[in-house]
Amino acid sequence: MANNHGDFIWYELMTSDAAGARDFYAAVIGWDIETNSDAPKVYRMISASDGPVAGLLPLTADMLAGGAHPCWMGYITVSDVDACAAAIKDAGGSICMEPWDIEGVGRAAFVADPQGVMFYIMKPIPPADNPDAQSTSFAAETPMVGHCAWNELSTTDPHAAKAFYGALFGWVQEGDMDMGPLGKYEFWWDGAKRFMLGAVMPKMAEMPVPFWTYYFRVPDIDTACAAISAHGGTVIQEPIEIPGGDYSLVAADPQGAAFGLVGARA
Repeated sequence: MANNHGDFIWYELMTSDAAGARDFYAAVIGWDIETNSDAPKVYRMISASDGPVAGLLPLTADMLAGGAHPCWMGYITVSDVDACAAAIKDAGGSICMEPWDIEGVGRAAFVADPQGVMFYIMKPIPPADNPDAQSTSFAAETPMVGHCAWNELSTTDPHAAKAFYGALFGWVQEGDMDMGPLGKYEFWWDGAKRFMLGAVMPKMAEMPVPFWTYYFRVPDIDTACAAISAHGGTVIQEPIEIPGGDYSLVAADPQGAAFGLVGARA
């Protein structure tokens, strides 16, 4: 696809209750999630009004017994999955699932950075009739409701994370906000410095492990916040104003998967 090496191109919800997740995110973000009621283990598309932006992977009993838990994962596109997986291992990261081919979709690997934060790397196969197709799951430059708007890494070692992701994906750290005792909130740009892709920050003491948080755009932050509580989710961080005039929050869905939202306040 036309996305550059190091771009976020897809997001995936791993959940223990696909039907419950469908109802929850429809109410909170307005997504439509395929039902596949006759095949509960099948991967499902999550769509905003303009098309698919993410996927839903139902967690089986075996997956849960093996330590999997409800969460959101991001996919980062790379020019060569096998070479990138080897580089991740050489840099102190780990390979959770060795590279494999997804028929008609591309080649992927499930990996973790040196601090244990997991994500996917992928080289997608472009559609035959549209070789320059570009993923907009992460709407980096134009705000799009239902798309990811921000990728935030909370880590036990921001300095090491900047070196790791910078070397692998070409990301550039430039600009920051001082959070006082919590440390610095440092902004990340894509390798070509076309747009800010997110930020890196020190893991807060109350967070059980380091992880990525993905923020999805909603039209009204307060309406979405109320819907989270009304539909069985938990608001972890109430809406706060962020640079540019929008507001953000952090929450967990009823199955425990953490996510963020970004939106205006009416």
